[in-house]
Amino acid sequence: MFMRLFVWPLPALLAWSLAWACFAALESLGLTSVWAFLGATLFSALLSNLGTTLWRRCLIVLGFPLSQLLINSTVMSMPPLAWLGLVLLIAAVYPLNAWSDAPLFPTPSKALVQVPEHIQLGPNSKILDAGCGLGDGLRALRSVFPQSEFSGLEMSWPLRFFSALRCPWAKIRQGNIWLADWSEFDMVYMFQRPESMPKAVEKASQELKPGAWLVSLEFEARLLKPNALVYGSDGRPVWMYQAPFTVL
Repeated sequence: MFMRLFVWPLPALLAWSLAWACFAALESLGLTSVWAFLGATLFSALLSNLGTTLWRRCLIVLGFPLSQLLINSTVMSMPPLAWLGLVLLIAAVYPLNAWSDAPLFPTPSKALVQVPEHIQLGPNSKILDAGCGLGDGLRALRSVFPQSEFSGLEMSWPLRFFSALRCPWAKIRQGNIWLADWSEFDMVYMFQRPESMPKAVEKASQELKPGAWLVSLEFEARLLKPNALVYGSDGRPVWMYQAPFTVL
């Protein structure tokens, strides 16, 4: 139960808090701010093992020194209420129950140009962008399947608002992609993260109708045999799986 609650970014928040505690303790022992800063930064490096991927470890290491620079910068100094407002804005954009999903990584505009070579959808086919962010995935999908009907699901209400502004032709709702019903869609598109893919496979296996597609940008559903694999203009892989899936 504890490990389920200890999801990203909680390890980073814990590491940054401990680094600040280390900095305060070193200063209380009489060390200069420079030596306390170096000691706490080294401590952050040791705590980077709390991260499960390279970029998370880098974030853990950089969090304390960057926060020191912001606090000590006269340009970036803000009153406490301003910092509270910033924290609340971040919480709205990336709410607690979305921490286990992907952060905001937009789909490149040309990432899906080769997908129609392997997936043929009829007019008015229904496509869902599960975790649509600011709508970049929806726009990329529409460029290759212009006759389809598009829906988007996004947990963050600010992102959902701006996605709806950018994609007025799509039905975009605020909601949890893991609780929504996928059964009506002919394609579900995702740009999530490796840790999310087993959950996506389980949900798609239970809900997608025969002939429907699960399409994932960059991250493979390792439990399934792909029906097709292409690479976008930036070299990212696009994995395509058709229901009923073939399990490896």
